[in-house]
Amino acid sequence: MCSMTASETYETLALRRDGPCLHLTLNRPAARNTLTHAMMEEIGAVVAAVADDSDIRVLVLRGAGGHFSAGGDINFMQHLPPSPPAGEVDPLVAPYRYFGDVLMQLNALDQAVVAVVDGNAVGGGLGMVCCSDVVIARSQAIFSIPEPRHGFIPSQIIPFVTRRIGEARARYMAVTGARVDGAQAVDWGIAQFCCEDDAAVEAALDQALRQILACSPPAVATVKRLVLAVDRQSDAAVLDDAAESLIRLLRSPDGREGMAAFLEKRRPGWLREP
Repeated sequence: MCSMTASETYETLALRRDGPCLHLTLNRPAARNTLTHAMMEEIGAVVAAVADDSDIRVLVLRGAGGHFSAGGDINFMQHLPPSPPAGEVDPLVAPYRYFGDVLMQLNALDQAVVAVVDGNAVGGGLGMVCCSDVVIARSQAIFSIPEPRHGFIPSQIIPFVTRRIGEARARYMAVTGARVDGAQAVDWGIAQFCCEDDAAVEAALDQALRQILACSPPAVATVKRLVLAVDRQSDAAVLDDAAESLIRLLRSPDGREGMAAFLEKRRPGWLREP
């Protein structure tokens, strides 16, 4: 296990460790937290460290300066090296594909992931939101896939957005660039909370953290894995896995502690305040 602290320094991120919660803030406010490859690498490094640190139970994502993320940074994207000779793989493919690997690891984290969205969450920002378990949005937040309007696509977010909102809505957003606000994001299943002001956002975040931390970490990790398996495996395979996982949890220290706490009308040992 690697101990993840907030002491590491990053050029594009700000970290704050609060007990079992790690708060990761995208920190390029002057650029609306648009994504560069360096920023993607830093996000990937933090997500990998969180995956290896069982003391972290919640990863909270948010953006600095009034925006979550306005997607890829066009200022960086427009300066491309020459195309490779015919028959050779373009060297730009791997760096852009890397962000997909980061999203897959974020999506599959054992820990709960909470996204707090203010302003734009578009393109790659929308992808990170759709890899989160709980999303708290300001009412004026904007979710969209604007890249086709500029002649390109958000290549690495497509599976995560489509699973989150369904094919029909994903196709609509992709071919129109339509902008979805906080209320509609709740209606579409992108978010669970729509908040009018900062106080409401913080209250919703506090509620979500308290609910998550009241759950057993192994149970959270297991049920997340099973939910993600539903669209990749047959029902029978998921149910077989779920039955075996249930028995393992019932026989585990957390399972025994949780049942004892329920019967004794007390708090289980893992319950931590945020």
